[in-house]
Amino acid sequence: MQSVWQDTKRKRRYPIYQGQKRTQVLVIGGGMAGILCAYNLQKQGKQVLLVEAERIGGGITGKTTAVLTAQHDFLYTDMAEKFGKETAQAYLRGNLAAVREFSELSLQYPCDYEEIPSVQFTVTDTDRLKAEVQTVKELGFSAEYMENPRLPVAAAAAVKYPAMAQFHPLKFIYGIAEELEIYEQSRVLQLEGTTALLEGGTICAEQVVVTTHFPFINRYGWYFTKLYQNRSYVLALENAPNPGATLAELEGQGIYMRPYGDLLLLGGGDHRTGKNGGGFDFLRDYAKKHFPEAKEKYAWANQDCMSLDGLPYVGAYSPNLPDVYVAAGFNAWGMTNSMVSAKIITDQILGRSNPLSKAFQPNRSVVHKQLFSNLGTTLADYVSPTVKRCPHLGCALKWNKLEHSWDCPCHGSRFDEDGALLDTPAQKDANI
Repeated sequence: MQSVWQDTKRKRRYPIYQGQKRTQVLVIGGGMAGILCAYNLQKQGKQVLLVEAERIGGGITGKTTAVLTAQHDFLYTDMAEKFGKETAQAYLRGNLAAVREFSELSLQYPCDYEEIPSVQFTVTDTDRLKAEVQTVKELGFSAEYMENPRLPVAAAAAVKYPAMAQFHPLKFIYGIAEELEIYEQSRVLQLEGTTALLEGGTICAEQVVVTTHFPFINRYGWYFTKLYQNRSYVLALENAPNPGATLAELEGQGIYMRPYGDLLLLGGGDHRTGKNGGGFDFLRDYAKKHFPEAKEKYAWANQDCMSLDGLPYVGAYSPNLPDVYVAAGFNAWGMTNSMVSAKIITDQILGRSNPLSKAFQPNRSVVHKQLFSNLGTTLADYVSPTVKRCPHLGCALKWNKLEHSWDCPCHGSRFDEDGALLDTPAQKDANI
């Protein structure tokens, strides 16, 4: 299932890695986070080499809805209560700066960039949105509370962030990639310190940045306990209203929308990978109810990497790997958080301070309710009596009849009908 982005932009091919090389920084993973890390480090004078297991932008980035906003589903009211106002303010400022950075780069790398408001709406919970507006204003940003807003769907209230944006993520990536040394179809099989072993050779680096969506090194960092993955679904509809903003619902199954040309992108129906959930049926029912004249042109699914506490993991991969860095767990907001992560990692490699480094540090406390849910899911699927196992950590695979794939509920690896790898953290095919 191709996304609208994958169907409207063709990319050049990069060579497969062969031989032995040395570099100052090796970036593993060619999605938005990896490309931006490589770009920022190279702009700071570092020698950078990037390797991608498949094709750059061909994974999560190629199927995003590509909304650029600091208005995320982790409310700043909740963030301030959980982590303190200083962290909430740094997160807000970091993501606002990310939107501005994309705006500036879009002048150099044309990508259908469009300034557009971001709106979060509610059908019932007006009190939470009133409190959110007050918190955001205290943090220094002018959000607007709207009662009975004029939206294409019924809403009791909404919060509007002016001057947010949307863009074409693959046009952006392919433009920036032209300036980088990139190798595709070059999977890193193992990392020994800062030396990467690939099928075609080795790469010796001074520092390594892992931006593989779900970190693939299991011995360090314990990311398989700190992360899980969600499936999310998108329809691109013709003959549907243009909302004039990017929209996200506060409650329910997280409906979200954005315009793109004459299309309306409608998303939602999320569920944990390998489990049952709303899926395309939910979205099609929603579209039929709210936009009965609309016609479906594209349909695709994507996968979000979720952290324990709602904040990404960005920084040193593990205390035992001081020269290896990671960016993961963007919690459905991968575009601006990719930019924030690239800034943090660039600052850390260059020995500079960054106001979000402490809040995003990967070795922060894991004592959260979600940890026990993750462990319980892993245990239940690990002992499930089936021979179809995920090669990542041995969990039982579940058949996904909607997408005709074998999915791992533990950590989100996915395989096609014959066992070929579709999504990490698994690094090899499964025996089906």
